[in-house]
Amino acid sequence: MVQTPQQRRANEAFAKKQEVKRGKPEPVIQKKVPQKSPISKFWLFALIFVVCGGLIAELLRINSGYF
Repeated sequence: MVQTPQQRRANEAFAKKQEVKRGKPEPVIQKKVPQKSPISKFWLFALIFVVCGGLIAELLRINSGYF
């Protein structure tokens, strides 16, 4: 059935009232928080230093002939 203009206005007014009661949609309310890394920068650099330093030390040991 086709809505009359009066019925359409009434439906729009009702929808506006219901939207105010419900509030804002969830995505609008939630602000995106930048995701933090699970490991701090200090520990990340320490891990890289240990791994790369060990690799370089092993390469120097192998190339220089010390066993």
